[in-house]
Amino acid sequence: MPLLPLDEAIATHVRDGDSVALEGFTHLIPFAAGHEIIRLRRRNLHLIRMTPDLIYDQLIGMGCASRLTFSWGGNPGVGSLHRLRDAVERQWPQPLALSEFSHAELALAYQAGASGMSCGLMPHHAATDLARVPGAAVRTVPCPFTGRLLTAVPAINPDVTILHAQQIDAEGNVLIRGIVGAAREAAHAARRVLVTVEERVERLDAEMNALVLPSWLITCASVVPGGAYPSYAQGYYARDNRFYLAWDEIARDRQAFTAWMERHVLGMRDHAALLRALGVAA
Repeated sequence: MPLLPLDEAIATHVRDGDSVALEGFTHLIPFAAGHEIIRLRRRNLHLIRMTPDLIYDQLIGMGCASRLTFSWGGNPGVGSLHRLRDAVERQWPQPLALSEFSHAELALAYQAGASGMSCGLMPHHAATDLARVPGAAVRTVPCPFTGRLLTAVPAINPDVTILHAQQIDAEGNVLIRGIVGAAREAAHAARRVLVTVEERVERLDAEMNALVLPSWLITCASVVPGGAYPSYAQGYYARDNRFYLAWDEIARDRQAFTAWMERHVLGMRDHAALLRALGVAA
């Protein structure tokens, strides 16, 4: 498992037309990797994520995505993702096809993909409007043993899963502490796995309930301190809630959004340069 500079890792392993899952549930969101995808001007991506968050708003607004598979699309604690909304409502900067799931359904889809199954099954508790959306992928089937109604969710196998983590050790094993979300399932379901980490250490100190991804699962890794900013990395830095609030105003207007992205992403050599420009210590 090679350690690569982030720009080389993304250039090598993320290709136009790929299905790409950048996971991290409320924390360890791989912003640095997402910005590198934007700098490389990747196009026609199928983006997959349990909560799109700001990074997908940025990728969509910069024309990287033609499809989005997601569960709950919003700016956490604030409201709409305006670039996502503009793409759906007005096809700017291009049309965006949607596949929407609940959190549980999308997590199950990753799990099915990781297990080599064509679909995953869960109890069918109640009907929702998602089932009536044109092109909805979820189906209901009777249990062959009890007759109970079940929800069937098609498996998801991303071409690439990208994660941010706290540490990688000398053997290439990766440590995630805190909320793990669907990181493990999304990694095992993917054809290629890229990881950015806060630091490289000789030995991992895995606490109870921590997640360790083995080196054989990882395609390549990059050491990127602060790589989850403005989300947080437990034990390293807190979430920048002020940035999330500020993004609501930045993203409302196409010109303001484009100017911010040109200055702070396209105009920056890498994520470290962005952190310095924003006055953030990695």
